[in-house]
Amino acid sequence: MSTANFYFSAEPEPHRVRTLQILKQYPEVKKLMGRNPLTIFAIIGLVGGMIGISYLVKDSAWWLVLLVAYGVGAFFNHSLFVMIHECSHHLLFKNKTLNRLAAIASNLPHVFPSAISFERYHIKHHSFQGVHELDADLPDYWEAKLIRNSTLGKAFWLLIFPVFQVIRTFRLSEIKPVDGWTITNWVIQLSFNVAIWVFFGPKALIFMLASFFFSVGLHPLGARWIQEHFLTIDENQETYSYYGPLNAVAFNVGFHNEHHDFPSIPWNRLPQLKAKAPAFYDTLHSHNSWTKLWLRFLFDSKISLFSRTMRNERGKVALTDESKPDMEMATQKV
Repeated sequence: MSTANFYFSAEPEPHRVRTLQILKQYPEVKKLMGRNPLTIFAIIGLVGGMIGISYLVKDSAWWLVLLVAYGVGAFFNHSLFVMIHECSHHLLFKNKTLNRLAAIASNLPHVFPSAISFERYHIKHHSFQGVHELDADLPDYWEAKLIRNSTLGKAFWLLIFPVFQVIRTFRLSEIKPVDGWTITNWVIQLSFNVAIWVFFGPKALIFMLASFFFSVGLHPLGARWIQEHFLTIDENQETYSYYGPLNAVAFNVGFHNEHHDFPSIPWNRLPQLKAKAPAFYDTLHSHNSWTKLWLRFLFDSKISLFSRTMRNERGKVALTDESKPDMEMATQKV
């Protein structure tokens, strides 16, 4: 695999084609599409848990605050990222406003207001996977050149991964960065941060901040971002799923091929999709350990930020008139 340039593909992204093939061969998967309003209780429990833990560590030694953030808070916050992800696809409620309010609630322990912005950029990622000017999941050229395949560089990249994610959004000129919803997200988030600082103290807020950075970066959970689209096994396969045990506490977010093929299926039904279409998913490469992949990413010089697939076309694939209704149902554009 190249460590000096992105892997270029002249083919359309694979998910639309596979979606149509699965719908044709296994039409019963349509029954899995829908929403799971019970997910709101997971959000309430996770946010409440983070608030409770922040209260418990508010007077602890700094080393204990950071240790609890790494060993406990990171898992809570990572799960809340998954909740925001579910809300971005409107997989809780039919009403878009309720989904966005649920996303803002999920965002609270993350300290930084990002739930509404995530929805905008993430939907573009689904629609234009691998198109550099439209897919913020792809590293910037300068970013990949800066980090390359250096172990220290990749460790630094994981440590401040959210910073790089924010910088990438500036290249997506088609998305309006600020509107009423983003302002609402900021106001609620900042009010929450101030309340935690005033009533619990600075250590409680630092605990949430550290949990946020650990949940997406220099932590085995950070391997999720490597697992999803880095070319770690086969340069001809640009999306990978993870079927390891941490899916149990990460709300099946590892089922990434399944999710890209059917973003209208909620987290709790993704394993059923894999089981119903074994001819498609059992033949794909996958990962079974985030920890192993995390260490490999850090120390394998063959893997760099250039280990990603890029394409120039805008993600479109020709659909027959008969296939269009099924495709629209499966992708559930928002």
